[in-house]
Amino acid sequence: MFTSTTVRSGDHVIEYRQEQISGIRCKISPERLNRRLDVAYVPPTLIPPCPFCPGQVEEVTPCFPGGTRIVKGESLTFPNLFPYAEMHTVTVITRAHHVEEFKPRQVSDALEGMVESLEEHEGYASLNWNYLPSAGASIAHPHLQGLVDRRPPALAERYLEGGFRYLLEHGHSYWDDFLCAERTGPRYLFGDEVCWLAQAVPLGEREVRAILPISCMNDFEPYIETFVKGLLSILSMYRSLGTHAFNMSLFFDRPGASRGFSAFCSVISRINPNASSTSDSAFMERLHQEPVILTLPEELSAYFSKSRI
Repeated sequence: MFTSTTVRSGDHVIEYRQEQISGIRCKISPERLNRRLDVAYVPPTLIPPCPFCPGQVEEVTPCFPGGTRIVKGESLTFPNLFPYAEMHTVTVITRAHHVEEFKPRQVSDALEGMVESLEEHEGYASLNWNYLPSAGASIAHPHLQGLVDRRPPALAERYLEGGFRYLLEHGHSYWDDFLCAERTGPRYLFGDEVCWLAQAVPLGEREVRAILPISCMNDFEPYIETFVKGLLSILSMYRSLGTHAFNMSLFFDRPGASRGFSAFCSVISRINPNASSTSDSAFMERLHQEPVILTLPEELSAYFSKSRI
């Protein structure tokens, strides 16, 4: 459900892609991988005092009304001290400052705590994760951010509006047709109830999406464990390819809406933290809003299979 045009620039081949439902565009140029800008991963150094480490997090983070925070397993959830949404919460995932490999229970507990912090607030919810400074994490200690706002995030809004138009024109859900086409295609990775696949028109490097059989966050809890198992499989693939930093966002419709929307998660790999502050986000990504992609989405299935061996 996208268009593709291939052009030549000297000796190089560039593919232009545009997703029909959202209008999102990207340029795919695999030869740019030869620049080899990424560097080997080095675990973040603990520079005390980290505000999210035990002994500090209980002292310096704010509380919900009534003086409480939400505790689920290792995780601790509290209001964001510097919010940029009407409801904005933070969940510290682990007690450890650096985690080599996340356990399913750690991430599930964190998501459950975050959902609890947001579920009474009306609006459009999203659950988000910047992992490591090169992916935008201002604090390296693993943490999630949850937002609820009266208007959906710009990306989710594209799919909400496009999907509703599709529903009115065709009489059935865009997401049902999309999954029917993708499950037998080259970008399908795994999953039945929660389907994981390489995004045909990526927003970032090695973008993988999960499509959930629900629309609003209030219905997410029964699927958390299945979702986390899939997410950790994707992160394992990223590590096998040498990248540890990533961004994740999980988007929901508002409660009570009936527009045929399926909640979806987007995950992209990011360049590893590096001493020279080399970035994988430049004018094409930030200003043109047309990312340059190095990895063909259709190749991710083979990469994923190798990471499972």
